[in-house]
Amino acid sequence: MTAGLVELPILTPVAGIRLASVAAGIRYHGRDDLALVELGPDARCAAVFTRNAFQAAPVIIARDHLSQASPRFWLINAGNANAGTGDAGIEAASECCRALSRQFDCAPNTVLPFSTGVIGETFPTQRLVSAFPELATGLAADGWERAARAIMTTDTVPKGATANFQVDGKDFTVTGIAKGSGMICPDMATMLAFLATDARVDQDALENCLQHAVAGTFNRITVDGDTSTNDACVLAATGGPDAPTVTRSHPAYSEFADAVAQVCERLAQAIVRDAEGATRFVTVDVHGGETEAECLLAARAVAHSPLVKTALFAADPNWGRFLAAVGRCGITGLNINKVEMWFGDLLVVRNGTLVADYDEAAAGRVLAQTDVRVAINLGRGRESAVIWTSDLSHEYVTINAEYRT
Repeated sequence: MTAGLVELPILTPVAGIRLASVAAGIRYHGRDDLALVELGPDARCAAVFTRNAFQAAPVIIARDHLSQASPRFWLINAGNANAGTGDAGIEAASECCRALSRQFDCAPNTVLPFSTGVIGETFPTQRLVSAFPELATGLAADGWERAARAIMTTDTVPKGATANFQVDGKDFTVTGIAKGSGMICPDMATMLAFLATDARVDQDALENCLQHAVAGTFNRITVDGDTSTNDACVLAATGGPDAPTVTRSHPAYSEFADAVAQVCERLAQAIVRDAEGATRFVTVDVHGGETEAECLLAARAVAHSPLVKTALFAADPNWGRFLAAVGRCGITGLNINKVEMWFGDLLVVRNGTLVADYDEAAAGRVLAQTDVRVAINLGRGRESAVIWTSDLSHEYVTINAEYRT
């Protein structure tokens, strides 16, 4: 079940990137569950990771390795999160890096490991290591789609996007893939996302671009209010020494940053559309705040509310649930008598109460659509913020109740 999610678009290969995917039998049978991304020798890399204090072993190792060396490989597995596994999990992630380094004759700290799946289970290191020779022979520039499928867990469809931009009159590409459909309330990114460009970008510009893109996209989605232990978003720039270098002062920086943000937004929205059990893609648009931060407080309160989300699933225009969420969000001095709210283009609330000509049947028809917009005016200022979320269905409960069975 997806909320209006389209098929995976054609993903443009990125010069300097090769990918391979195999079925390692980590948890799933008869499907790829292990992917490898090879970065060219001139590549630079930036990453953001989960802010959850309970971090998975691969997050700890990847962050440490990234601080020491320029990555040559991203190793990604699905089916086992290698989280909550203590010292044994750290050793397992480290051994995978060492084994891959032997396979490719590179330093272990040039390998960044990433995992997604069940938390707290022993990591099957040997299953991964045994698949490395097959991964090595399967590397290809057009492996993006297969890798997008290999990193899926409860996702029903693979997720990817491509955008183009120019630097000094030359064409360049940003391509990215992501996975995620549950345990989605990122505080940096999503479950896992991997992007690359064939442009040459200096480290400061690369990091700045990724931070801003994530803040406006992956940090603006929520499915269930749960931030994963394994969240990571990585961006590589593979451009060689002969390519023009994009810095933050370069005229093309804004175009590059827009392309990265565009890919991130498409991936982030795809995650919400593929949310576990979702039937609605919901945009919560809060404006009229004194600050963006207070707009986000209100938007997140609405998007996280189980009562709101179940009403959306039923297409029930129970407008009081939305107002109650705004009222408890924590905005100091909020005057509820100035609040307005719309379902789509239909004004529902003015001056903090139901409008006189309210049409409940029309409101129900709005909420029955696949794409729903809920707009809220706080009546306090000129700032605004948007959060994308999903409804909460019976199927979400079933999927998560039976996740380990």
